Amino acid sequence: MHALLELAALAHIVRSSCIPANKPHFDWDDTQYLIAFGDSYTFVQGSAGYPNYSFIGSYLPNQFSFTPDTLLTSSIIQNFTATAEGGPNWVEYLTGCGLKNNTRPSTCDIQLWDFAFAGADVAEEFLPLHHNYTVPLVNQTQQYLTYAEPVIGKKMNKGRALVAVWIGINDVNDSVKQLVGVSLKEFWDTLVATVFKETVQPMYDAGYRNFLFVNLPPLDRTSANQKLAAPRPNKEEVGWWNSALEMHRKRFAQAHPKAKTMLYNANAFLNGVMDNPGKYGIKNTTDYCAAYNQLDVLTTPEKYGCLPLDQYFWYNSGHL
Repeated sequence: MHALLELAALAHIVRSSCIPANKPHFDWDDTQYLIAFGDSYTFVQGSAGYPNYSFIGSYLPNQFSFTPDTLLTSSIIQNFTATAEGGPNWVEYLTGCGLKNNTRPSTCDIQLWDFAFAGADVAEEFLPLHHNYTVPLVNQTQQYLTYAEPVIGKKMNKGRALVAVWIGINDVNDSVKQLVGVSLKEFWDTLVATVFKETVQPMYDAGYRNFLFVNLPPLDRTSANQKLAAPRPNKEEVGWWNSALEMHRKRFAQAHPKAKTMLYNANAFLNGVMDNPGKYGIKNTTDYCAAYNQLDVLTTPEKYGCLPLDQYFWYNSGHL
């Protein structure tokens, strides 16, 4: 996941006189807030969150709502299980918020308000929840707008806020396992359309104008898939989701000329890392350390017959 620091390069789009005044543009150096939605690739642990799944709350009764005080006092936890990557993830590295344990977002130079929930799909109307406490993407947005927007959003200069959405990993994996006789290409197009209708549009209506989307990583090249003659999802299927995401992003941008929508091509970058791992100090792109969740594997990986964890591309069966 450290490789996704390349996102910072994307973000440093500097204002210049060559940009027409009537064109929306984005300046990372002017950004003060990152509001994140998604799944385990993006979630960070919060002191008021569901353990190992969220920064705040869950889908369980009486856990979806929260008070202003709970929101403002929930701290980002930094430990071995506080992300799905065994350490700081991309939103923490990008903002610098939460790299130290017990960080309140409001104290960061770039405040990270992360509503991603590990295991999330787009919406439960399409695919079943992983657990009864899992908050789907569209409900993460609902949760933010209902309970966080009145507390932090109303005080923001929204021109200095970036909304990041990274979703689809669970949707694609769940679909290929659970659905039979369904056109996945059409089904996923419907899911991506829902992302824009029920997450992006409501955030735009609330005054947010800067949006970052991240496409699917190389799920066709997970450790398990590399051992299969016919991996699922395969490269073409991953491409279907990514093509739908870019198409709907362009449509949204055309329909909302005041919005700045950006796509980070994580798939191309991460495939490049896998094709040239030595450039990034990576020695193993085909497997992962089976003892990745043992606390002492960080200091004594040889005890488990492993390389140092940062020399693997895959952290476990599905995470980087």
